[in-house]
Amino acid sequence: FFFDMTDPALPDALVLDRLFATIEDRKGADPSTSWTAKLLSKGPEYICKKVGEEATETVIEAVAGRPDKIATESADLIYHLMVLWASTGVKPQDVWGVLQAREGTSGLAEKAARPKE
Repeated sequence: FFFDMTDPALPDALVLDRLFATIEDRKGADPSTSWTAKLLSKGPEYICKKVGEEATETVIEAVAGRPDKIATESADLIYHLMVLWASTGVKPQDVWGVLQAREGTSGLAEKAARPKE
């Protein structure tokens, strides 16, 4: 199931850009012909439920110790998360920017620097 890291045809993170472009293309499409259009038509609250379901399924597979199922459920989670982003105006670059800003910073230090609610 896992890939040979020396294979030049190895999948990479650019698939996320292509996925998000496809999601954006589905905005306004017929919900009866596209799952993505159907999700988008139901709005962020519904999509949030789907993100929660996929996160739970990912956790269940992780606890069960099934790496192949973790990968499958993680793909579902990422897809639904990206649909949520599209429905709320968040672009992947917004998220990548946050991650890049945190790069090289201790998670403990970053968390301590957050404003207290």
